[in-house]
Amino acid sequence: MGLCWSNRIKSYTCSNTGLSSKCGSRNGKTLSSSSSKVSIVSVPQTPRSEGEILQSSNLKIFTFGELKTATRNFRPDSVLGEGGFGSVFKGWVDEHSLAATRPGTGMVIAVKRLNQEGFQGHREWLAEINYLGQFQHPNLVKLIGYCLEDDHRLLVYEFMPRGSMENHLFRRGSHFQPLSWNIRMKVALGAARGLAFLHSADAKVIYRDFKTSNILLDSNYNAKLSDFGLARDGPTGDNSHVSTRVMGTHGYAAPEYLATGHLTPKSDVYSFGVVLLEMLSGRRAIDKNRPSGQHNLVEWAKPYLTNKRRVFRVLDTRLEGQYVPSRAQKLSNLALQCLAVEPKFRPNMDEVVMVLEQLQEQVKDIPKISHKEHNLKVRGGANGGQIAYPRPSASPLYA
Repeated sequence: MGLCWSNRIKSYTCSNTGLSSKCGSRNGKTLSSSSSKVSIVSVPQTPRSEGEILQSSNLKIFTFGELKTATRNFRPDSVLGEGGFGSVFKGWVDEHSLAATRPGTGMVIAVKRLNQEGFQGHREWLAEINYLGQFQHPNLVKLIGYCLEDDHRLLVYEFMPRGSMENHLFRRGSHFQPLSWNIRMKVALGAARGLAFLHSADAKVIYRDFKTSNILLDSNYNAKLSDFGLARDGPTGDNSHVSTRVMGTHGYAAPEYLATGHLTPKSDVYSFGVVLLEMLSGRRAIDKNRPSGQHNLVEWAKPYLTNKRRVFRVLDTRLEGQYVPSRAQKLSNLALQCLAVEPKFRPNMDEVVMVLEQLQEQVKDIPKISHKEHNLKVRGGANGGQIAYPRPSASPLYA
């Protein structure tokens, strides 16, 4: 994911980091969306430097020493996930002062530490602060603070105890029960609301890396989008698109973006269609372990989605008896519309949210996470624990 930028580079304008809008101070302006009220800053007229981005946010500035204490010196058994960006560690801070506390006390946090020699770059670290430092929405993960000290760059987030949607959909074993139809629909709606907010006239952001590993779940399966390292400001004025180097994750990127590098909000809609198809089928977007002809989920599933009788061949067999067939057909049709080859034939995210709200069944008996489960230690790194936090694994389509 992203480009490698030297840690010695200390100042960028927004234009050469892809952070060209949303400058100026936070002002608590409130606006309404289809899901809830959100807080957002005013849109500035001129780009701002890295220093202005860091100084204008209301984020807590942590010292490296504080985060060492909070994570028990970044001990291996505190690792929640790993990826190209670096590692994510579990830590604890006081809920009010945000000072480091001993393990098991205070508020749980997730600390993402940038590899000093890693493939990911300072640019993505700054993008996270630029976007999550100014937007507040129920379906965006909360960024609490950051650390910039010598060559150390870290980000501090709220802890999402149920980890990523990816882990719940694709991990198998006796410890992992398949997500029910109702929970999958709840997650789909929450993620759609997050994208719709980003695409709104007040935000005008293209997420560019929508996938199941970037959808985090709280204890009640409320979905929150994370990892804004590849996000870009959307087109302005008479421009219909943003031209950019092709980045993202294989299997999720829209065909016109791959072909031309032209990025629009409809690029995110295509990615949402892929994720919705993953939720419906329980299959990965790309899975080379599948039989020949089934490696690419979209290519395999599309012929079935166009036929009302054959569409059920795509649905996860573990969901049998949990859904009304007519609603499953409508949801499959929504995925098909999002996956239209021509962007103009795809719905916008507000329309997607409207359809999902209409199809949303009464969600009942969603299990609460227990205190014991919440405090389970993650054994064996990213994949050894009962609760697996998503690895920060966005990767470039082209090296």
